[in-house]
Amino acid sequence: MRIKWLEGLAKEGKIFTMEDFIRDSKLPRNLCWVILSRLEKRGWIERIEKGKYMIIPLGAEKGKYTLHEFVIASMLVSPYAIAYWSALNHYGLTEQIPTTVFIQTTSRKKRQKLNIFGVDYQIVRIAEKKFFGLKKEWIEESQVYITDREKTIVDCLDKPQYCGGIIEVAKALKSGKYDTEKLSEYAKRIGNSGVRRRLGYLAEILGINIKLPDVKTRNYLYFDPTMPKKGRKNAKWRLIINLDEKMIGVLE
Repeated sequence: MRIKWLEGLAKEGKIFTMEDFIRDSKLPRNLCWVILSRLEKRGWIERIEKGKYMIIPLGAEKGKYTLHEFVIASMLVSPYAIAYWSALNHYGLTEQIPTTVFIQTTSRKKRQKLNIFGVDYQIVRIAEKKFFGLKKEWIEESQVYITDREKTIVDCLDKPQYCGGIIEVAKALKSGKYDTEKLSEYAKRIGNSGVRRRLGYLAEILGINIKLPDVKTRNYLYFDPTMPKKGRKNAKWRLIINLDEKMIGVLE
């Protein structure tokens, strides 16, 4: 029969920390470690990482039961938001299914790449001024923070390497499932001229009406930093368009 403390934690959710267990049980930390170790051996809980656990439901088998990867991601770092390619896929803005769950945070974490229950997680640290545009979404009876549609697009323009490249952003923009005013506001707020330049160029060739400030820099940057470093120059947006003709054909 499950101990009462575990039942109490189960009422709060399917995941808990060592600190949650100490708070509810009111037992010394060293004794809590012993109890949790025994619960894990009995197959009642599964360790996500040090000090973080998942409750195994009655009738479920340890090693075969898991939670949604976004729920597990919410336990790995704080503050957090599901972002980049993972958020694009969540909103149906890409048909590609990323094999990695991308998590955005302002905190330092010793390991940025983790594999938990066979799923890869990538933690991306950003400046605090870039951490905005979050919303709560229900995922399997848990509320999880995910960047909203407009922030997801802006983030992917900021760091295309975490979304499969600019071509995936172009597909998201082509869908029209976003607010152009908010997108423009976010593009300015994130403080990266590269975001505004990439967005401006994409909006122009996709026929999207969006207000962006003029480009004042003389320096050029690559349209897609994940692609080979060669291409034609676009003077208006100060970009080196380094996508091949086949890829550009998808956009135009």
